[in-house]
Amino acid sequence: MQASLQQTMGDPVPVAVEEYDYEGLPPNFTLVENMAAGAFAGIAEHTLMYPFDLLKTRLQVINPSPGGLYTGVSNALSTISKAEGVGSLWRGISSVVLGAGPAHAVYFATYEAVKHAMGGNNGNEHHPLAAATSGACATIASDALMNPFDVIKQRMQVHGSVYRSIAQCTKTVYRNEGLAAFYVSYPTTLCMTVPFTALQFTAYESLSKVINPGKGYDPVTHCVSGALAGAFAAGVTTPLDVIKTLLQTRGTARDAEIRSAKGLVRAASIIKRQHGYAGFFRGLRPRIITTMPSTAICWSSYEMAKAYFIRHQDD
Repeated sequence: MQASLQQTMGDPVPVAVEEYDYEGLPPNFTLVENMAAGAFAGIAEHTLMYPFDLLKTRLQVINPSPGGLYTGVSNALSTISKAEGVGSLWRGISSVVLGAGPAHAVYFATYEAVKHAMGGNNGNEHHPLAAATSGACATIASDALMNPFDVIKQRMQVHGSVYRSIAQCTKTVYRNEGLAAFYVSYPTTLCMTVPFTALQFTAYESLSKVINPGKGYDPVTHCVSGALAGAFAAGVTTPLDVIKTLLQTRGTARDAEIRSAKGLVRAASIIKRQHGYAGFFRGLRPRIITTMPSTAICWSSYEMAKAYFIRHQDD
């Protein structure tokens, strides 16, 4: 609270003016505005970084078709561009755009609600437990919505994919593998995204408080904090991401053992037996390269949209 002076009949009279912390949403910041900010962030992030996500998927696939073997990020990029055309780097993007908006709307709405409920917006103190818990709750809610779209996306991303549209991919997967195929990787996804998001949110909140102790809107702070937090979380959770990719692309695999994989433990044992422990870090570099700008864009877009709505309310 801060006092402002107002002239009333010539005499200065202190009038209380409520002031809110930018990091904590103002009381009249609606759920719709929060979800709109989240949807904007999700679509911006996934659209801009999609080609790198496709490269990550291609490099993580276990026992790919002969034309899908790559020695690294640069080789994958040049090979795909020459053999399949530059446009193929965006194959399956419609699935992401369709799912990312609603999923990220739920993601950030849950994040803000849980963070507020746990006192994460109180004072200038650091609240790592509130940040980690709000991140975990956010990803559980959003992944339930996003997982089917992620399965469709990766089926369309792999080398030699026969799918040319979301509708075709959805119908074929449902007809051949049933509804469970869209959620077979959900437990593994949660095993990866819950620690990933908890680590990312905790790191983001911590870095933001160190870099920007005033807690005002600062695009540079949000961008740098988001990038570093994302890189840290991505590196730690890469093994789980490799397992998730195996489960989500099993329907396109030539290996009968991979096609029959049905859970985290089974998928992990296949990777360990065929490629050793190094197999769990396939695609590590493109994952970090993708995640750093991705989380930077996501946080920057979200904070920008949030700042816009806050300024709009003040006008």
